[in-house]
Amino acid sequence: MGAGGRMPDPSNMNEEKESPLQRVPCEKPPFTLSQIKKAVPPHCFQRSILRSFSYVVYDLCLAFLFYYIATSYFHLLPYSLSYIAWPVYWVLQGCILTGVWVIAHECGHHAFSDYQWVDDTVGLILHSALLVPYFSWKYSHRRHHSNTGSMERDEVFVPKPKSRVSWYSRYLNNPPGRVVSLAVTLTLGWPLYLAFNVSGRRYDRFACHFDPHGPIYSDRERLQIYISDAGIFAATYVLYNIAATKGLAWLVCIYGVPLLIVNGFLVLITYLQHTHPALPHYDSSEWDWLRGALATVDRDYWVLNKVFHNITDTHVAHHLFSTMPHYHAMEATKVIKPILGKYYRFDGTPVYKAMWREAKECLYVEPDEDAGSKGVFWYRDKF
Repeated sequence: MGAGGRMPDPSNMNEEKESPLQRVPCEKPPFTLSQIKKAVPPHCFQRSILRSFSYVVYDLCLAFLFYYIATSYFHLLPYSLSYIAWPVYWVLQGCILTGVWVIAHECGHHAFSDYQWVDDTVGLILHSALLVPYFSWKYSHRRHHSNTGSMERDEVFVPKPKSRVSWYSRYLNNPPGRVVSLAVTLTLGWPLYLAFNVSGRRYDRFACHFDPHGPIYSDRERLQIYISDAGIFAATYVLYNIAATKGLAWLVCIYGVPLLIVNGFLVLITYLQHTHPALPHYDSSEWDWLRGALATVDRDYWVLNKVFHNITDTHVAHHLFSTMPHYHAMEATKVIKPILGKYYRFDGTPVYKAMWREAKECLYVEPDEDAGSKGVFWYRDKF
């Protein structure tokens, strides 16, 4: 079975036969974005406010159910069983809240409804509740979509050439070092990116998602960055009062640990979508939007594909049509794969194996000068 339980069909024969590690072509594709769009059924681009809200309600009901069970019954369990019950709660709640995060991310793409104010209101509330600055992320993420695969202008998980790799990286190029690197990335990567632009695009001065006057944002965006900060302050104030009433340990167990899992999944999903031995990156001499948008990969998270609203196994389609609602992305992906051909990459490697492989093999990038493509960069696995 393929991503999300899809059965193979004749249009997938290239996907079935080819190794996921075979390089995606870096030449300009023989098709255009308009040709791809014409192949997608028109209804896939239609947004339904009722259907979109149904996913919000469904996710929040599950989150409340898990919360209710944890707060109402866990204290009745034998002490030894609580060591099993709490981790189960953390994982389930973290997965469901990751789905909530994805819906808020969809609001930032104006894929939730036909009304921008609805999308921004829902996105601001949901993202603020997960301590994400909504408008700040919306604008930096929009620039990521506008510059995907660009060595100079992409916003996140921008690979480094060998000359810019930190001196200590070669000492982490071993199993213990990779364990430490992955642990730090999955636990601290998201807050470090928001606060200090770690793994982000290089700017000529300090960049921070909470700074309205930072280099990430234009003058017309600065007011909304203040609104994002206000959302974070409001959420933090609510959490402070909960901690004062219920206790810090209660808040960490109910909210803090699931939030760490949300942040870990967010970083892992984004990392694996844009880090792969088969994906090229481009400098300004070679980059164009379509080739950059195709420099991403669909992954299989098994049952979590549905929990995460298919952001995992329809990411190529998402980069081509970011305003398309997630509930149409599976259908669109099936249609566009025959057109994309070798330019489409799906990797069904189990996520834990893929995470380890990419950490081992995607150390830095260098141009493929032997092939005469000095503006096309590929990952290297040895220093």
